[in-house]
Amino acid sequence: MKFLIIGGTGFISRPLVRELQKRQHKVAVFHRGRTPASFKGVEIILGDRKNLEQYREDFQRFAPDTVIHMILSSGRHAEALMRTVRGIARRVVALSSMDVYRAFGLFHGTESGPLQPVPLTEQSEVRRNLHPYPPAVLNRVQSIFNWMDDDYDKIPVEQAVLGDQSLPGTVLRVHREVTSKTSLQRLPWQHARIALSVKSTTLRKNPHSLNWSGRDKSLPKRDGTANSPFCLVNALPNIF
Repeated sequence: MKFLIIGGTGFISRPLVRELQKRQHKVAVFHRGRTPASFKGVEIILGDRKNLEQYREDFQRFAPDTVIHMILSSGRHAEALMRTVRGIARRVVALSSMDVYRAFGLFHGTESGPLQPVPLTEQSEVRRNLHPYPPAVLNRVQSIFNWMDDDYDKIPVEQAVLGDQSLPGTVLRVHREVTSKTSLQRLPWQHARIALSVKSTTLRKNPHSLNWSGRDKSLPKRDGTANSPFCLVNALPNIF
């Protein structure tokens, strides 16, 4: 298969590219060219994700079977993605986040009500209110993850990707990735087992959840963390 990775130079993206290559897939990476990345045998497409529709011809030339967008920030950008690759790709995979859950809003004070049971799963309640971060917290997070926009919210992202009637979409909800160079620390409530939820327009009648702890037999144990790109690439065979 041919994969186009948008935002392909980050913490999860680079191991994902390498793993896809190991599986004999052809890979193209779309990025700004500001982050050094030594890819071999990978087609590079330089551009700005904020103006994705300008690069439709480049994407059409590569002709990916699947587009994986690693850094969708808002519903507006997700809608632009679907418009851009409709008629080119056969599926879009979008990385979402555990911050769609009501538990995240409870922690930050943007949601009310009783505590949410853990471990969180695909069936756990999502936030009722948009924009998961209070302004001061968002500013701090943006200083670390510069792809996050002021209107950041993964709930509209999921709605745009899963709601397209002509282009199948899949959403992977992943734990926040934290690298050694960031000042963010894992919060205590995040230490509960977090589910990697696989939601697809073609899987709604038979939803399938994969747990980061490796409890699902189809997902081999590795290091038990949600940061492992191994978990992401091993989820792919369960999607296609």
